[in-house]
Amino acid sequence: MNTKILDGKALAQDLLLRLKAECDGLKARTGRAPRCICVAIGQDPQSGSYGRSQVRAAQAVGIDYSFSQLPPQTSQEELIEHVELLNRDEDVDGIMVAKPVPDGFDFDRVVSHIDPAKDMEGITEANMGRLLLGRGKIVPCTPASVMALIESSGVDIAGKEAVVIGRSEIVGKPVMHLLLQKNATLTVCHSGTSRAGKLEAHVARADVLVVAMGRPEFINGNDVKAGSIVIDVGINSVDGKLVGDVGFAAAARRAAFITPVPGGVGPVTAVMLMKNALEIVKQRIDQHA
Repeated sequence: MNTKILDGKALAQDLLLRLKAECDGLKARTGRAPRCICVAIGQDPQSGSYGRSQVRAAQAVGIDYSFSQLPPQTSQEELIEHVELLNRDEDVDGIMVAKPVPDGFDFDRVVSHIDPAKDMEGITEANMGRLLLGRGKIVPCTPASVMALIESSGVDIAGKEAVVIGRSEIVGKPVMHLLLQKNATLTVCHSGTSRAGKLEAHVARADVLVVAMGRPEFINGNDVKAGSIVIDVGINSVDGKLVGDVGFAAAARRAAFITPVPGGVGPVTAVMLMKNALEIVKQRIDQHA
């Protein structure tokens, strides 16, 4: 099988160029760059790879992106008050709250206080509900990255057997709805599927396989259907090496398209955050038109 690697880094660079042109157009209409703030408690969000990638993506697109770093002793209620302050600030377009939050914090409760119209990550209940109804334009970043990589293959997935392994709120479930919007024929697998001994059979018939389990090389690459598209969302550290949820070497001998780990889904995620930021600005402009 002549397998093509779906290079997330290359796709990210291509998307950044398109988003920069879009951002330049929005600046011409509004008179300023979109302004987005990531709220973090204690730790420096730029110390992690995702934080640094956010900064690089924002700079490439032309978005005014900054971190609001609150002291370690900040309470949950103080964090919520800070989020609500940003909601009221008309000069702030997009808001997100960095993970991890301190032990004892209810992250979902904090997120529920973000104005959905400023929700950069697309994870408020309102934006998740719009996604469910097929009307979501602000989409969770990792699922959006999955779909962008599938699209980059050039394969029309309408009617194809799509199997999603993992049903998390932030990846698996949104990906399900995005695949349905592309008219894929969908199957969702989870721990119950595995316990029933049926996981391998579903993997073997998947034209499109999306794996988001967080279990290193749990999916045997030899079970992958020949000629399929494999999107590996997992990123796990094993003996100092990063690996995905799929056995890459074996899967790469069977799939037509496959994402590497690292270098697949990850590089696209921060770009999708910036795409959401521009969508937020466009929606605000449309509301005031």
